[in-house]
Amino acid sequence: MPALVRYTLATALHSQRYVAPMLLFAGLLGVLTVNGNGPLPPAYAASAGALFVCSTWLTTSMLAMDAPSQRAIVAANVGGTAKTLIGTVVAALLSCLGLLALGLLFPLWVGAYDPLPADFLLGAEVQLTGALAGAAVGVLCSRLVFRRQGYALVTALTLVLALLFIKGLPPMNLLLTELATTPDSFALIPEATAQLILSIALLVLSATVAHAVTLYRD
Repeated sequence: MPALVRYTLATALHSQRYVAPMLLFAGLLGVLTVNGNGPLPPAYAASAGALFVCSTWLTTSMLAMDAPSQRAIVAANVGGTAKTLIGTVVAALLSCLGLLALGLLFPLWVGAYDPLPADFLLGAEVQLTGALAGAAVGVLCSRLVFRRQGYALVTALTLVLALLFIKGLPPMNLLLTELATTPDSFALIPEATAQLILSIALLVLSATVAHAVTLYRD
């Protein structure tokens, strides 16, 4: 598995498919957090939302890097399509960790805040939730499920917008709303933990569906 993750990261680095989603994250982060002040949770809500969108795009892109024939060769070498899928998702999430660190620290650089330890814990949790939920959408809208990229794009946009803007919809809208309206980071940690667990479950479900579709087609 580590070798597969390294191979996926090396392929992504060579293909430069990471550039567009990471630039999108940087742009959203800059626009949404610059000159901020007051409590940190609203700033980390912006970071989590930006990472959610970036993770969706990045996961979809990384799952589309290899042609079907190349993907079959990789699957044969690592022991099955399930391991290939897991390795690619892990590589995408590892790519998001650097962005997570940026999302934690950038608001402090461009804004006026007095951070507490609870703020950093909350920021890490909500951004990890965004990365996992984005990966879940990305897997579900990848080439493994949709052969026609137009359908995949429309589905991905629909899911991203729904999770971000439908009032009270977990894990993203519910969590971002709580962050935007509650200034106490420590009080938000239990809710953030619950949504983090939910996002893990969504990613597992999404990967299971994608793998089942792959097996059916093969």
